[in-house]
Amino acid sequence: MEGILRVRLGLAALAGLGWLYLVYMAWGMMHMDLPAAQWLMPAMMNWGSGDLVLVWLMWAVMMVAMMLPSALPMVQMYARVANNQAAQDGGSLLSAFVGGYLLVWAGFSLAVTLAQWGLLELRLVTPMMESASQWLSGLLLLGAGVYQFTSFKQLCLNKCRTPLGFLLGEWRPGTRGAFLMGLHHGAYCVGCCAMLMLLLFVLGVMNLIWIAVLTLVVLVEKVLPAEQEWPSRLLGIGLIAWGGFLMIGIQV
Repeated sequence: MEGILRVRLGLAALAGLGWLYLVYMAWGMMHMDLPAAQWLMPAMMNWGSGDLVLVWLMWAVMMVAMMLPSALPMVQMYARVANNQAAQDGGSLLSAFVGGYLLVWAGFSLAVTLAQWGLLELRLVTPMMESASQWLSGLLLLGAGVYQFTSFKQLCLNKCRTPLGFLLGEWRPGTRGAFLMGLHHGAYCVGCCAMLMLLLFVLGVMNLIWIAVLTLVVLVEKVLPAEQEWPSRLLGIGLIAWGGFLMIGIQV
């Protein structure tokens, strides 16, 4: 029990630091005229390598803050199993597992950073990191809504909802095995949640209220029993309706 408490506190501290960084970034966007905020913010246009690093860091920290709460059941289950089965230090195995998980989201953050760069250059996203195109917003909403009904979404979601089943099917011994398991879990998690994360381009990449809402949505989806599909489907219907409303507005 003491070990699990340490896991909870450690993940809570990591996620908490992520949220503090996001709050600081949001403050910086509202006070870009202040020297204390300027070094945090990328250029308005024509990004260089330094701007790309800043935006990647923003996305990577955001993913830590948003995804770690929903990953807690899996990490706790891994800690229990590793402590029971491993002959080596369970802490090193747990660090490898979490490291693999976060590395996948760091890769996702790189991909979405490059996407944001391209959208910014095409004037489809504003320098304030919000959609500048009703077409883009509508398509992202429709895409995320339809994705909620796909078998791949359900496969990835069920893997995230059943920690013990995942570990039994994916178990690998040693630190390398723990890292690979973390990578696999991270891949399923990205498959489950990536489309929802892309909605930040519609809602505002640094809109803390919507970030919190999406964090809660991801958490609820993952903690529900595997047979409870109606919340995901209800969310999908809502997103499709929202996206369709925007697209109809364009036509009118």
